[in-house]
Amino acid sequence: MPDTQPAPAAEIFPLRGARIYVAGHRGMVGAACARHLAQQGAEIITSDRATVDLRRQAEVEAFMAKAKPDAMVVAAAKVGGILANDTYPAEFLYENLMIEANLIEAAHRNDVNRALFLGSSCIYPREAANPINEDALLTGPLEKTNEWYAIAKIAGIKLCQAYRRQYRRDYISAMPCNLYGPGDYFHPERSHVIPALMQRFHNAAREGAEVVTCWGSGAPRREFMHVDDVAEACGFLLRSYSGEGHLNIGTGSDITIKELATEIARVTGFKGRIDWDTSKPDGTMLKRMDVSRIAALGWQARIGFREGLEATYRWFLEQPALRT
Repeated sequence: MPDTQPAPAAEIFPLRGARIYVAGHRGMVGAACARHLAQQGAEIITSDRATVDLRRQAEVEAFMAKAKPDAMVVAAAKVGGILANDTYPAEFLYENLMIEANLIEAAHRNDVNRALFLGSSCIYPREAANPINEDALLTGPLEKTNEWYAIAKIAGIKLCQAYRRQYRRDYISAMPCNLYGPGDYFHPERSHVIPALMQRFHNAAREGAEVVTCWGSGAPRREFMHVDDVAEACGFLLRSYSGEGHLNIGTGSDITIKELATEIARVTGFKGRIDWDTSKPDGTMLKRMDVSRIAALGWQARIGFREGLEATYRWFLEQPALRT
């Protein structure tokens, strides 16, 4: 069985002066990790698709052989909401499998002994008891609307465990809850729930629309965390955690999707009515992470939801290209 109990939070990998490759630095999570790690004194190494296609093994291995980082954060992934997962299952499974496998193997081949793989709370079974403990992994069927992405992320966890067991690599995994914040992908249909609703309500408010229709019943409960919190957690884990068991990263609290929509309407200035299309799927009805293990190590989220949502909308307003 994996060693799932957290090790004591002593510094085992100093960040200051370390050369850390952040794969996926253009994404919301990767960008936040790169900012935070740089603030901690690390030298950040990055690559873009024009230089390295992470789906191509030879390109990744050539890049890693040249860069030779001290550590790696795997934040690169193909991501999207329920509609995108359901529409493009092949891409979500294939691309995520290739990205993580190529990065982890290339790191091992080039003697990069420290790596952090980032997954998602969707790895857990649909009917897992809440709050979801790390031990719930692989104990039941996945949520059908995002199982392709979830299976790829589970494979990433197992890759880290396998390289740790077979090659003694200090590769660890962390599973954040639903994230939001600066750098998110904003589209009214193809984004995760917060940026999708923020784009939709922003447009409705500016157009003077009377109604915004949202998917599902609004009853599901979700846990949301600001991306700067997860970046801080990643730095904390790189510095102080070594164990085969993955760790949850979250706030430990949740809200309903109806409450979320109401809050986003307030933030964007939408004054109309919110309707709910119950012919559309809700997804998992309840999903909140058990964060007791990372809390026992000494870390907890610090950005309040209303504060984080308002800051995210201010950032959104500063991005002309996002305001369709």
